Amino acid sequence: MHARTLRRAVRALASAGLVTALLGAAPGGPTPLSAPAGISQLSAGWSVPWGMDWLPDGSALYAERDTHRVVRLAPNGTRTVVGTVPNVVSGGEGGLLGLAVSPNFATDRAFYVFHTAANDNRVARLTFDGTAIGGYQPILTGIARATYHNGGRLAFGPDGYLYATTGDAQQTALAQNTQSLNGKILRITTTGAPAPGNPFGNHVYSLGHRNPQGLAWDAAGRLWAAELGQNTWDELNLIQQGANYGWPTCEGTCGRPGMTDPRRTWSTAEASPSGLAYADGALYLAALRGQRLWRIPLNGTEAGTPQAYYQNQLGRLRTVATEPGGTALWLSTSNSDSPGAPAGRDAVHRVTLR
Repeated sequence: MHARTLRRAVRALASAGLVTALLGAAPGGPTPLSAPAGISQLSAGWSVPWGMDWLPDGSALYAERDTHRVVRLAPNGTRTVVGTVPNVVSGGEGGLLGLAVSPNFATDRAFYVFHTAANDNRVARLTFDGTAIGGYQPILTGIARATYHNGGRLAFGPDGYLYATTGDAQQTALAQNTQSLNGKILRITTTGAPAPGNPFGNHVYSLGHRNPQGLAWDAAGRLWAAELGQNTWDELNLIQQGANYGWPTCEGTCGRPGMTDPRRTWSTAEASPSGLAYADGALYLAALRGQRLWRIPLNGTEAGTPQAYYQNQLGRLRTVATEPGGTALWLSTSNSDSPGAPAGRDAVHRVTLR
């Protein structure tokens, strides 16, 4: 059996924690089923590519934070600007952020963006006909905006609902208020309504977040999130419906009753994480200030010992996504958002997994 075929066959076992017994893994977690084996630049000349998601043909749609452009990137590196999202206002960490393609794109041609507007952050629906975008329609508004802590990641879950990360908008008390949209992970329908089964009868799925920017589901359908801390600890959290992740009472592990501790922490200098992806029994976390790609092996609900790749080689890393088929990652930088940095300094890289 080909090695890649074997890896795919045991992904579910890895995520369920069974690979340890099968492969004789070390105590730090199961032996990874794949690891970065090489990296090459796929496309250059970008300006803060933030959100991205895959189209059915294997190309990707990217959202550029400050230009407000949506750009299609083909696997051969061909880049095509397909439109500009209206009503976006950039400033600080705000702008055009997350992007998620509809699971039913073949029939509805829809995708969704998280963006900063004049008075709020919001989620909007658009369409892409293969040539240009259009049909802009806000579906969820009123998420408080600020210079910093806007969150902004969008992703469709295995349940078909849309998940959005929101920051505390520099108002820490909002994170503990279940009636606020801020400092949360939201779970919504494609019309912007609260998804059925949400724990508080509104849009909120989990609370107590400072500035989460990464979402990924493992092979068993468990949701993981990467979160930027304040001054001391960044977090990798296993997200449970209705759970409270502690901010602003907790930064990192605090063991507070009623609050859920992270599964892994890093110093802010080592991480400051944004994007998160899953492949072959491991999570991949893109670090901004840390300027490295972290690989974290999973053993069921436990996160093993992280290992760093490409440290200080590519600059700030923003978004990582698993290529359809699971044999590579696409990894984008975020160097054009450094103070005084010119536009066009960013790139998308392809990381092969062995």
